[in-house]
Amino acid sequence: MTTLRERKSNRKAVLKSLYEAVERNRPEVSGAALRDELRLPDEDLSAACAYLADDGLISVDWTSHRTPAAVSLTHEGIRLMEEEEEQSAAPSQGARGAQVD
Repeated sequence: MTTLRERKSNRKAVLKSLYEAVERNRPEVSGAALRDELRLPDEDLSAACAYLADDGLISVDWTSHRTPAAVSLTHEGIRLMEEEEEQSAAPSQGARGAQVD
């Protein structure tokens, strides 16, 4: 069974990978490419994607086996990642933003 820390880490990894894809003008990533890049089992990737989709941070096209066929960041997901990037660039300012838990 996956621990809470691992689930949070998986969700952050998915968001980071999708944000990097957006920065390279790839607005959508195949589920298989995401799984291979992150080295996650299907069930862990599916759980992370379902959670993030429920939060409105990503959009997922599901296969008939309930695994991600294609995944993309939503506008809210991009905004969250930009806020986190700004915070990490200026940690001394003490800004607070949304966190993915």
